Amino acid sequence: MRGLVFDIRKFTVNDGPGIRCTIFLKGCPLSCCWCHNPESQTGLPETSTKSISFDGRIFREEEISGKWMNIDEILEEVEKDWIFYEESGGGVTISGGEPAFQPEFLLALLREMKARGINIALDTCGYTEWKNLAVTMDYVDLYLYDLKILDDGIHQKYTGVSNKLILENLKKLADSGKWIVVRIPVIPGINDADEDFTALQSYLEPLRPGVNEIHLLPFHTAAENKYKRFGKENLMKNIKSLPKEALLERKMELEALGYIVKIGG
Repeated sequence: MRGLVFDIRKFTVNDGPGIRCTIFLKGCPLSCCWCHNPESQTGLPETSTKSISFDGRIFREEEISGKWMNIDEILEEVEKDWIFYEESGGGVTISGGEPAFQPEFLLALLREMKARGINIALDTCGYTEWKNLAVTMDYVDLYLYDLKILDDGIHQKYTGVSNKLILENLKKLADSGKWIVVRIPVIPGINDADEDFTALQSYLEPLRPGVNEIHLLPFHTAAENKYKRFGKENLMKNIKSLPKEALLERKMELEALGYIVKIGG
């Protein structure tokens, strides 16, 4: 069995506890306007042109985003640095795109990793049939659950899909007793207003104690070059990151309600 992988990043520290290896599977049902990995959205390999300036000259080369890999090939990469992950209390995080976009491959990969005693985190947007998440619970130690916008109409406007399935799946996952961290990309002018955080608090409160940890992910413009390389329109090119003080204020608001809150992944 093979899956489409667009990146494997080693020594990551923002995708779960300890030092980790993050595996990025390609394909996502959402098309978020602020996506930091626009090359992750389509479920097929993509070609881009990378430009490098050197000594007054510009060199261009083509790169392919998306490589078909089998499970042994992925585990070979993971195990090269396994001692660092193990000694730090880390492990492997499977991200995307949306990992459940390739549900059969995801499950097979989870089974093999768990059989080797690897600590596993799954980063998901939650937009998938419940059965695709339910079957992962025997293998996943931590769910990093992306929660973007509570208003369904606004969610559809900026991500291309309804949030109803996402919210339903998070409730079911919270009832399971699994360790869940809700991750919220804080996007200026889209989901950073008082009413947005009031709606967030109202939604999350009934999910406690299943959900008690929140990470606020600040919007940044680091993906601007990716949009150019892949010929995609960057709808957020004129949007600036929130001031650090604004995020700290939101952090303190949520901490006052008893949540464990972190800025960043």
